[in-house]
Amino acid sequence: MGNHPLKGWARLVAAWHNSRAGFRDLWSDEEAFRLECVLLMLSIPAALWIAPTILMAAVLIGAVFFILIIEVLNSSIENVVDRIGPERHENSRKAKDMGSLAVLMASLLAGLLWLTAIWQALTT
Repeated sequence: MGNHPLKGWARLVAAWHNSRAGFRDLWSDEEAFRLECVLLMLSIPAALWIAPTILMAAVLIGAVFFILIIEVLNSSIENVVDRIGPERHENSRKAKDMGSLAVLMASLLAGLLWLTAIWQALTT
């Protein structure tokens, strides 16, 4: 975050290191993220077994991966709100609750897709 923005490969390398640090922070600080990572790892063989096509398997795995993406964004929101201050504020509550809602909605979407795929596998 210096005064001279990086360009080219240097920027990509710096972004890679920042992303690794973000992953490390999430892994150590967020139990939900760790559980969702385990769920993602379990979803890969399950999707390949349940789905009738590779495209459907990709959709099922992608739905679980989408939960992880939303969890990253939710954790980012929570960290920024906590950085502002520890006092309770209605806007802080709203921001955190909306982030939580986004994770719930992503989870419901994944659940719907997985239930549909399981139903299809059982009835065909």
